[in-house]
Amino acid sequence: MSLGQQAFGSSAISRWLGRRVWGLEHAFERARASGRAEDDTRLRIFFVLALFATSFVTLAVGATRAALFSGLGHVDGITAPMGAARADLVDRHGQMLAADLLHYGLYVDPREIWDTAETRRALRAALPTLASERLERALRGERRTFLVGALTPEARGRIHSLGLPGLSFEPEQRRVYPLGSTAAHIIGFADSGGEGLSGAELALNEEIRAGASGHKTVPLSIDLRVQAALEDELNKAAAEFQPKGAVGVVLNVHSGEILGMANYPSFDPNRPGEATEDAKLNRAAGAVYEMGSTFKAFTVAIGLDAGVATPTSTFDARFPYQLGYRTIHDYHAARKILTLVEVFQHSSNIGTAKLAVGIGPQRLSKYFAALGLTSTAKVELVESARPLTPKVWNEDAVASTSFGHGMNVSPLALSRAMATLLNGGTLPPLTIRKLEPGVRPTGPRAVSEKTSQQMLQIMRANVTGGSGGKADVPGLSVGGKTGTGEKYDPEIRRYSTQRQVSSFAAVFPTDGAVSDDRYFVLILMDEPHGTASTFGFSTGGWVAAPATGRVIERIAPFLGVQRKADILALAASPPSPPGEAQ
Repeated sequence: MSLGQQAFGSSAISRWLGRRVWGLEHAFERARASGRAEDDTRLRIFFVLALFATSFVTLAVGATRAALFSGLGHVDGITAPMGAARADLVDRHGQMLAADLLHYGLYVDPREIWDTAETRRALRAALPTLASERLERALRGERRTFLVGALTPEARGRIHSLGLPGLSFEPEQRRVYPLGSTAAHIIGFADSGGEGLSGAELALNEEIRAGASGHKTVPLSIDLRVQAALEDELNKAAAEFQPKGAVGVVLNVHSGEILGMANYPSFDPNRPGEATEDAKLNRAAGAVYEMGSTFKAFTVAIGLDAGVATPTSTFDARFPYQLGYRTIHDYHAARKILTLVEVFQHSSNIGTAKLAVGIGPQRLSKYFAALGLTSTAKVELVESARPLTPKVWNEDAVASTSFGHGMNVSPLALSRAMATLLNGGTLPPLTIRKLEPGVRPTGPRAVSEKTSQQMLQIMRANVTGGSGGKADVPGLSVGGKTGTGEKYDPEIRRYSTQRQVSSFAAVFPTDGAVSDDRYFVLILMDEPHGTASTFGFSTGGWVAAPATGRVIERIAPFLGVQRKADILALAASPPSPPGEAQ
């Protein structure tokens, strides 16, 4: 309705009331003129009653309007967090991860307070973390003010029992994360207004809000048992090797479901404001690293798939490899002619670079793109970071990227590409949603099924007789690849052996058909420090491989992977020299 229409309506009502009042006044005059005083009295009594009735109706309508539309969410300039309802988040087995729970907001009306000093003292004792300035503004205000929210029913009861006039409570929903820091980065957190800010809370925000109206839960892909084991082993390794940061990922290679994702350091999503930005950083999705020798798995697979090499092809690694202006060395030189499988087992930079040159810049970059390494990892998480790739794909870029230098990708991107090599050759979309049992989303083919089968065998050979021996678990047919990438140090303006990204990328079980159930595990440490037990080494084979093996041993029963006799593989697994565990 327009202002003009409202004004016209008000004018019409005024004229109608005026006519009624004048009509009553004429009735009084006629009653006196005719000598009927009792009629005059009745009319006046009726008129008084009518006024009272009208006043009562007006007050009732006003009170109802105030109750319904008073906007208690905005009191004295301070917004009370009312919040939009959100569905519960659960793991793939229905275990609670996040929920809306009833809490209370406390309001203060200074007009109803009898003793301000006593109220101040009592509230300071009951709410020791409440800012004094906020309390003073509420006590010295002139209207009802929101003081503090997110009070539990127990806290509300304690304050209510004080019997202080001028205090009142309003119910409100609050997002609660009952497991604290467990799975914090994949769950994320929401603000007091009911909007997701990170993790699944942000990625699935609309779905979570829609689910609340139907009282539905939103299941995530993670398995809390897998998550707990992954976090425990990652934290133990971090405590031992003191890295700047660390990441753990467990992935179903066929469905792309993330069964576990851990970050170190972590934070409590119940109190995100108290955490540092570093602790809240989702390193698995939102950080990129030069992954080092784990990239050799991609180069070897590409060489096989493109027909450039076979498992028995040989590469001369007796001398450093001169390529343009640079000389490529091996971390711990074998100084002999190596087969392709031995290049992988010894983690030879020389052999891998020679293979990559044979593949060529155009073909290598095309395969890297098909493996998802040149784009953001396809996953619902908004935090997923873009990779840093060579501007020009020439022989220098080919040689560097072939063994994991000159290209930075996120751990999730690496995990997705590895899953492709190990699932039959198709690139799966990653997901934090629980999929129905047996569902395997179809993705574009990157390598052949034959290449995938060969890579399972080669990665197993690296654990039984190469740099990945410390990740082996008897009976689980573990395969994998170590990775140690040196980081650029701006102080010395070159790559530093003292600042490394050390990792181990594993798959289990490697036996059986490529279509069998299979899982990928990644442990990564950013700038770990060697210890006496590692002889001072901080490479992937020493600091990440053992933790990976422990994770696999703990989670295998949860994933239904049965141990098998593996006596021959164990007998053929000589201990790795310290320097080879790269």
